[in-house]
Amino acid sequence: MVTTRVLSVNANGGGMGRISPKAKIGAGCDIAETAIVHDNVELGDGVRVGEFCILGHPARGDAAGSPLRIGQGSHIRSHTTMYEGSTFGPRLMVGHGCMIREGVEAGVNLQIGSMNDLEGDATFGDWVRFHSNVHICRGTVLGDLVWIFPYVVTTNDPAPPSGLQFGPRLEHGSVVCTQSIVLPGTTMGVGAFAGAMTRVGGAVPAGALVVGNPAKQVGSVRRIKYAPKGYNHPWMSHHAWYYPEDAHARIAELGAEVEAACDALEAST
Repeated sequence: MVTTRVLSVNANGGGMGRISPKAKIGAGCDIAETAIVHDNVELGDGVRVGEFCILGHPARGDAAGSPLRIGQGSHIRSHTTMYEGSTFGPRLMVGHGCMIREGVEAGVNLQIGSMNDLEGDATFGDWVRFHSNVHICRGTVLGDLVWIFPYVVTTNDPAPPSGLQFGPRLEHGSVVCTQSIVLPGTTMGVGAFAGAMTRVGGAVPAGALVVGNPAKQVGSVRRIKYAPKGYNHPWMSHHAWYYPEDAHARIAELGAEVEAACDALEAST
């Protein structure tokens, strides 16, 4: 059974909010009365949709007319617009006031902070984390368990406004800290880490720590330590508790991979 607070269920409008009769709504969904759900929307069971959200906003190009799929147990908070033509796995969490364009393919338990701008045509792995005020350009590819902190911008045009698109690729477990810029065509290896306000470009090796403008490699991520709490990197060694149980095996596997990358990096310097 669908639980809604919708004043009008009408594809052509009316009332304070509407759900198209063509939309596929799972059992136990909770949709605010001011939300708009367009035709090409498929919601899994137990999805919550907040006030003034727009789901399935019409897209242009190849994505036009294709569905917006949102997996079960997801929560879309108020004032978020999500275009048609994207697929999100179970337990998607979206903050307030986000813009999410077409062509996104995302795995399990993606978390998107408030005021994010995802420009579309991007691929995200499982358990990816975006904090607030993040801009993700078209063509961005993120692996599993990637962290993107506030005010990070990924870019794809090497000679703007050329119309070229060379989106960056961030491998599993990589981290980009606050106010950093990731330049077009950048690759970050498994477990690589960009410090705050870093201009990241080129190829960052697996397990490497880079800082500055332009980014400079200063060692492996093992240099990052917080002695009072005993926290050290790779972060997988102390932070698995933050994630749901189904992520723990992947975190342990990835942690071992990053440790091996750090060994190799340190042996070569």
